[in-house]
Amino acid sequence: MGATGANYAKNLLRAAILVQYIPRLYRFLPLLAGQSPTGFIFESAWANFVINLLTFVLASHVVGSCWYLFGLQRVNQCLRDACHGSNITRCMEFIDCGHGNDFGEFENDPTWDQWKNNNDAIACFGQAGFAYGIYQNAVDLTTHQNVITRYVYSLFWGFQQISTLAGNQVPSYFVWEVLFTMAIIGVGLLLFALLIGNMQNFLQALGRRRLEMSLRRRDVEQWMSHRRLPEELRRLVREAERFSWAATRGVNEEMLMENLPEDLQRDIRRHLFKFVKKVRIFQLLDEPIIDAICERLRTKTYIKGSKILCRGGLVDKMVFIIRGKMESIGEDLTVLPLLEGDVCGEELLTWCLEHSSVNKDGRRIRIPGHRLLSNRLVRCLTNVEAFVLRAADLEEVTSLFARFLRSPRVQGAIRYESPYWRGLAARRIQVAWRYRKKRLSRADDSSPSRNFSSRF
Repeated sequence: MGATGANYAKNLLRAAILVQYIPRLYRFLPLLAGQSPTGFIFESAWANFVINLLTFVLASHVVGSCWYLFGLQRVNQCLRDACHGSNITRCMEFIDCGHGNDFGEFENDPTWDQWKNNNDAIACFGQAGFAYGIYQNAVDLTTHQNVITRYVYSLFWGFQQISTLAGNQVPSYFVWEVLFTMAIIGVGLLLFALLIGNMQNFLQALGRRRLEMSLRRRDVEQWMSHRRLPEELRRLVREAERFSWAATRGVNEEMLMENLPEDLQRDIRRHLFKFVKKVRIFQLLDEPIIDAICERLRTKTYIKGSKILCRGGLVDKMVFIIRGKMESIGEDLTVLPLLEGDVCGEELLTWCLEHSSVNKDGRRIRIPGHRLLSNRLVRCLTNVEAFVLRAADLEEVTSLFARFLRSPRVQGAIRYESPYWRGLAARRIQVAWRYRKKRLSRADDSSPSRNFSSRF
């Protein structure tokens, strides 16, 4: 196209526009295809819609920019052909006028008027003057002074051609124009393939969850039929399974946590189980004990009407309520509501700590008694999602960290919260009070007899 500085600048600009997208596409396409280990996993319809829309907009921007730039190149070529076919000497300078600094000099040059009135040059800005092919609208767009109009229309043209696979465009016989049209068709097919693949993966993920739920429901129905459960129990089992699936979304949290680094697991557990320190004794325990307890907490769901603790039954777990409502009914029929963040079965902690308590000399305190029995009834008023800490896990933690329990504050809290120590203190107070009452009664009985004997 010549060897002027303007052509070099245009060729450099065209190469820069194309080359700058190579590293971007190298990083973006694997992410879009879902093959990048550091990429995102889009599991919602809106996320898939946004990422694919942004991809189409980016591709439209690239195609529209190239189309406008190539259209300018074709106009430039038409003017050059008109210049070569004319006898105007400085027409090349008129075409490649650089930054427009010499435009004032052109006004005083008589050849400038000849070039402006040249029929071939004027025809370059019409439809019949040159075989522009797909760049015909770009020629008309070059006459607009508004930059926003030129950019928006170029973006629209790129979006339209990618969406229709350039089906409404007929290129001329210019080889590079044909190749550019083929590139548009290829980009459109690639984007449609990625769109279909992403939507297929999304629908398969949703279908897989539904399939897992259906298989689980079928297995439960077959098991209930095999065991010949009555209809009332079957209804409760179905309700429990339905609520459990809705609470966990079919995700195995334990397996998910196992694949994470240990320090990240610890931080996540501390965030999830921050309500653990609402228990008074937990506030006094050291962080290693709290971390060990959090590692052993398990998710549990209860349906409405489930009994967590029964009066006279064993207390074999501590329950930390995440969602839902419970009520606790004591021996005197007092009702205590339990809401999100509350705990039931906290007496199990005191009982386990008693059996792991140590004296100041390091010897373990042996406290008589068997398993802990509940003196209240705890039942669910709604469907409840909770974290459960089993008695065996709690005993294991207290036995492993017995040396951390030598703190005077912990020992004092154990004795304050312990039903055994409270009962022992109450019995000693009762014995002391009865002994004092007997002494006072004896003193009152002996005083009249002394007065009567003193008279005689």
